[in-house]
Formats: sequence, structure tokens, C-alpha cells
Amino acid sequence: MTKKLAIVTTHPIQYYAPWFRLLAEQPNIEVKVFYTWSQTKEGFIDRTFGEKIVWDIPLLDGYEYEFVDNVSKEPGSHHKNGIICPDLIEKISLWNPDTILVFGWYLKSHFEVMRYFKNKREIWFRGDSNLLDDLNFVKKLLRKIWLTYVYKFVDKVLYVGENNKNYYLEYGLKENQLIFAPHAIDNRRFESSKNLNYDEEAIEWRKELGLFEEDLVVLFVGKFEPKKNPELLISAVQEFNLKAEKEIKLVLIGSGPLESQLKHLASEDENILFLPFQNQSKMPIVYRLGDILCLPSQGPGETWGLVVNEAMASSRGAIVSDKVGSACDLVENGLTGYVFKSNEGISLIQVLNQLTKTNCKEMGLRAHEKIDTYSFNYIVEAIKNSI
Repeated sequence: MTKKLAIVTTHPIQYYAPWFRLLAEQPNIEVKVFYTWSQTKEGFIDRTFGEKIVWDIPLLDGYEYEFVDNVSKEPGSHHKNGIICPDLIEKISLWNPDTILVFGWYLKSHFEVMRYFKNKREIWFRGDSNLLDDLNFVKKLLRKIWLTYVYKFVDKVLYVGENNKNYYLEYGLKENQLIFAPHAIDNRRFESSKNLNYDEEAIEWRKELGLFEEDLVVLFVGKFEPKKNPELLISAVQEFNLKAEKEIKLVLIGSGPLESQLKHLASEDENILFLPFQNQSKMPIVYRLGDILCLPSQGPGETWGLVVNEAMASSRGAIVSDKVGSACDLVENGLTGYVFKSNEGISLIQVLNQLTKTNCKEMGLRAHEKIDTYSFNYIVEAIKNSI
């Protein structure tokens, strides 16, 4: 018997569209995605990057979808009133699904769907929040009251990892409501092949950047924003290079509100390079510019950190702070990378001191093996078995 699954999310994203497509290929499951940020049909302005993003890989092929008109005066996913779709409930009702999977309860129309269809359809939810932010007693109490109420409208949750699971348990969900569907990326897309030799392309790009084969290169990929804390990484590398016998090169790729500040901090440092935002087709080469990735996030609001998945799929280990949601799932100290104490330069420098070309390569190989199980196929199997 065919089951119909409606998915409610804001806009096409490279981390979700491939498994929507894979789900649509499964027998006995009919899928339709309702995109609620209709203004993103032709791309969207990323508020942090400060530029229009049009992904250069197909995100709308292979599954049924519909952009539902969003009438918000300030459309976007950054605030609750950024998604207001008066026709959303009617359109979902007309399609008549058995199960509705909602991404992001904080958006006005998404929460309305959860409340309206509760006890009419099975409501599933997916998010990647965690309990890693430091909150005072009052904020913790208020959050607990509110989120315990919110998740009463959910029958099942697709959780992405252990920190995310603990979050749902804290706010009233039971073990039997939780389905492990790990955060994943298109692992195959980041692997070299005979036709797409990303390793060779990265070697040539490194040469153009003045990076030699023997250079030990740490890579930052992401938004230049306080939450990601790239300033700590720059300072740690600079302090390390002042005292150590070996030098570390640092390449930062991205853009954001801290860009001018970061470039000023590194203006006279020949060991630190900046590259602009790169689109998706270039990312498998990007991760190979470095010997290891570093995500030094301090939060608040840091969730999983999918750049870690991408780096590992590219056979690179990862240095992450303990505020990164994926740290306890993906990063094993000395094996697939290192975890350091958030916002503590000394802790990060201690990690940098352990890096060598050899152990970075070894960690990269183990990281590649580790990330193989964090796949779209695993997500789809989890959904199939639960629906």
C-alpha cells in the first residue's frame, strides 16, 4: 500500500534535495515537497554572505514539489514571520498525505501546519537544535515551558545525532518517538574519480596560491560571522607560528560581516590567505586545499556543522570546538580529528601543536570511512522503516 509523505520546508537546499529525490524513487512511497519561501525560485539573498545565492547543482529534479505563495512583508527563514503562506494548509489537505514532515517549527506557517494537522495526520519533525548553548536559569525555564508545548504537536522526530537527540528528550519527547536519520551530504559528490580528479585540481590550485606540497594547511570554510568564531582561529594560528619551529598556513574561504575585520587582523601575515565564497561544484576541490578543516564555533545557535561531513567525505579530518553539534558523533580525538574547548585559544593551539602532514592524512582516511555511514541512503531507509 502506497503511503503519501508531504514535506514542508522553506527552499531547495543541497543537503536535502538529494534525499527527497531518493525517497521519490522508493516503491510504495509518494513524496511531495511544499516549499514555503516562494521568493527563492530563482535563488535567494543570503543575509550573512550578503550576496545572491544560486546553486550550480540541480536541486529540483526527480521529485514532485510546489512553491506555495509566501506573503510575508519580510520574506525569509531568519524570523518567525518570514514565512506566511495562507494557502499552505489547503494545498496540503488537497494532496491528502498520510504523514507530514515539517522542517522548522519557529516559522509561522510551519507551526500552523503542525497544530492544524495534529491528530488528523501523523506529524513528523526535523531540526538540528541542541543544548550546547549556555543559558541562565530563567531562559532555560522559559525555553523548557515553550518547547515542551511545541513538541506536543509532533508524533515522531527525525534526529540527526546525539546532541540533537538529547535536546528532544529534554523537551518531552520519548525514545519511541525518535528516529535516527543522521545529517548527511552527498558523499559520492565529494570523492575523486578517474573523470573528476579533485586531488590533482587541488594540487594545481595550491600552487597558484603559493602553497607548497610540504606546507601544513588548516582550512576554514563558512560564513565570517561571530557564531563561527574565525577570529579565534586566526589568532591561534598566528600565536602558534610565533612560537613553533614549524609554520601552519591558514586558508579561509567564505564571506560575511566579519570579513574586513578578519582581513585587517591578518593583513601583514603571509601565512594567512582568503578566498571568496565558492559554489557547490567547486567544493570538493576546496576541501582538498587544506590538510585538515577547522570549525571553531562558539555559538550561540551553532547546530551540526555540515562542513565537517563535507570535509570528511573529501578525506579530510576536522578540528571542531565543543559547541559544534556533530563533535560527539563524528570527531574522535586523534582518529578523525580533534575537539577543543570553545573560545579558548590555548586549547586550540594545543591541537595545532599535534598536527603533522602524516597524521592529518591518516585522520583524513579514517574520517572518510566514518562518514560513509552518514548517508542519504541511511535517511531514506529510516523513513521507509518508520512510515
